[in-house]
Amino acid sequence: MPDLLSHAFIAFTICTLLSLRYDWLSGEYVTVGMAGAFIPDMAKIKLLVDAATVEAALDLPFGWLGVHTLGGAFVSVLIGTVVVNRADRRRVFGLLSLGAASHLFADALLLKASGRSYEVLWPLTQYHPPTPGLYLSTDVWLTGVTGIVAVVAYLLARYRS
Repeated sequence: MPDLLSHAFIAFTICTLLSLRYDWLSGEYVTVGMAGAFIPDMAKIKLLVDAATVEAALDLPFGWLGVHTLGGAFVSVLIGTVVVNRADRRRVFGLLSLGAASHLFADALLLKASGRSYEVLWPLTQYHPPTPGLYLSTDVWLTGVTGIVAVVAYLLARYRS
C-alpha cells in the first residue's frame, strides 16, 4: 500500500526539517511524528475486525470511519500521549498531532469520483470539502516523490549537523 509509506515519508520530512530548528527533536521524536502519521489509517483494522463485532462487544454504535477523521485522530493522539512519561507528553502530543494532521491533509488532496473529500473535520462539521484530486491512494509515483524528498531532507539534516 503505497499511500501508507507516503504518509511515513511526509511525516519524516516534516519532522526532520523541524529538527534543524529544534535541538530536542532527535531521531526518536522523528519516529513519534511518523507514528502519528499512521494513526488515521488505524481505520483499516476494519479489514480484520468488523465494526459489528466491536459494536456487539461495546454495546455502543461504532464505525471505523470515525478513526480516519479529525476527532478520531485526536482521541487516538490523546491515548498515545497518556502512555508515555509525563516529561515527554507535551512533545509526544505535538508530534503525534503533527503526523496525524499531515496524513489527514494529504488524504484531503486525493482524487475522488465525487470531487469531494470525506468528512475530514468530523465532529466539528459533516461537510465534505472539495478536493483538488491531485493523486490516487494507489499511485506508486507519489511514494517515489515523497521518498526522494525525504532522502533530501535527511541528507540536509546530516549536512547541517
